[in-house]
Amino acid sequence: MSSENMSDETSRGNGPGRHAMLGNVEVIRIVEWQAPYAPARTLVPESTAEVWTDNGDWLAPDHWDRGSDRVVVALQTWVLRSGGRTILIDTSVGNGRERPGSPQFHHWQGDFLGLLARAGVSPQQVDVVVNTHVHGDQVGWNTFGVDGGWAPTFPNAQYLIPAADDFHYGPDHAYGNGAREDDRLIYEDSIAPIHASGQAVLWDGTHRIDEHLTLESAPGHTPGSSVLRLESAGDRAVFVGDLLHSPVQILQPSWNSCFCLDPVRAAASRRRILERAAATRELVVPAHFGGPGAVEVRKEGREFTLGPWSTFGTSGATSR
Repeated sequence: MSSENMSDETSRGNGPGRHAMLGNVEVIRIVEWQAPYAPARTLVPESTAEVWTDNGDWLAPDHWDRGSDRVVVALQTWVLRSGGRTILIDTSVGNGRERPGSPQFHHWQGDFLGLLARAGVSPQQVDVVVNTHVHGDQVGWNTFGVDGGWAPTFPNAQYLIPAADDFHYGPDHAYGNGAREDDRLIYEDSIAPIHASGQAVLWDGTHRIDEHLTLESAPGHTPGSSVLRLESAGDRAVFVGDLLHSPVQILQPSWNSCFCLDPVRAAASRRRILERAAATRELVVPAHFGGPGAVEVRKEGREFTLGPWSTFGTSGATSR
């Protein structure tokens, strides 16, 4: 996420993650920050004012701040312990980054590693890092600053990076076709060092992590944006990255965020993933939902509705 229209208000994480079991997979939610972020119709430009006000009783306060008309979002990482390995899904913003196009996260200083430590996870214990896509708030803690440069934060991990995003945001495609200076900076400080260390694994289509976890391409938000499917002992979940920024996009899957590079493909991917989630009772786990953080989806005719929210809670971040 990045926009000059975003709020300067911040809430920083201050506690350990919440633990839950989905089948034989342990899930830990690490919330670094949660707060009102962007005007509702800036973040979701196709949405109507009425959808926010008509659903305000349940959107507020976890997903929408009524007073400022801003969407509440979280910066968070999902930690999975599966088959004896520790897997991180996305790595937040990272500290000390040059992000001139994202004033809110320019030179950000957070307690991400402290939150991981308090949840019982050290960098050396991480076996796999999943970047659902190459945006600054998904790849920032791939690396940390050292000796004036950048080194992998998780020295023993494979980093799974969508090949289409690596091409689009890397030097081969001139850093996102030169659309934003931040794209070059993000690649140089958070992706290129992973290639240099030999830890990058590029994939396309699908990628099997283990018997419980599978990555699947869901393009549109970015060329390589992806979801991670979990299926274990009868439990199902899908970690959808930035396919969703707000629950109103479940009500209207055709509504994209302002960050979707290919709106038509993004909407198609969103509907496809929601169709399957409703049909198979997959828990939908977006990268940026505030509040409980995950929700079941129901379908009535061609319309989607929200089912029960998860019980992951909001531990790890405070609101002001």
